[in-house]
Amino acid sequence: QVQLVESGGGLVQPGGSLRLSCAASGIIFSRYNMGWYRQAPGKQRELVATISSPGSTNYADSVKGRFTISRDNAKNTVQLQMNSLKPEDTAVYYCNAVQARFGMDYWGKGTLVTVSS
Repeated sequence: QVQLVESGGGLVQPGGSLRLSCAASGIIFSRYNMGWYRQAPGKQRELVATISSPGSTNYADSVKGRFTISRDNAKNTVQLQMNSLKPEDTAVYYCNAVQARFGMDYWGKGTLVTVSS
């Protein structure tokens, strides 16, 4: 049974920082490309950042220079360090694991990040 469990969300003031973590189980983690997506109220889910199995990263333009994605294959976790947070970063953040070659695509249930004063 595949599980992706996000943690680390919460309420933070503009300019603050949060670190999200996603713990994966039930998959061979090192073989999966991992990603963080977010969905704000009334908007579609959008890509935030991805990190490939070998470790290459990709970021949405809106978070470049502020967010950093990383992974720990020994612990089966992927993190998202978010700095200089803005109110427009408010959303539910979802962890994603994908192995496109085999049609494997899994999602966590999400963690809420609220940026507000």
